[in-house]
Amino acid sequence: MSSSTLENKDKDKIKIRVRLKSYDHRIIDNCCKQIIDIVVRNGAQVIGPILLPTEIKRYSVNRASFVKKTSQEQFEIRVHKRIIDILNPNQKIIESLTNLNLPAGVEIEIKT
Repeated sequence: MSSSTLENKDKDKIKIRVRLKSYDHRIIDNCCKQIIDIVVRNGAQVIGPILLPTEIKRYSVNRASFVKKTSQEQFEIRVHKRIIDILNPNQKIIESLTNLNLPAGVEIEIKT
């Protein structure tokens, strides 16, 4: 193929990337299902959900304020991440994604 036909194919493909973050993996999986159902119902292609590495933040805290300094408690926060790519979206899909009601604790980021 010539380079001009490759450039034309790349221009025709418009992609929206939806990035989700949550502390609970069950909630984020349900949100992914909702988004995929909306996109498939409106007639676009979906790639994903792609699982990204879980970000683990660990904290160590002293149990006592002054005496037993060697006694500590460990806590951790896990941030689960997913990516969904939507190929060739139409205006109806974009509108339904902006009006989507997601449960509390899910952060959504939409990029074109």
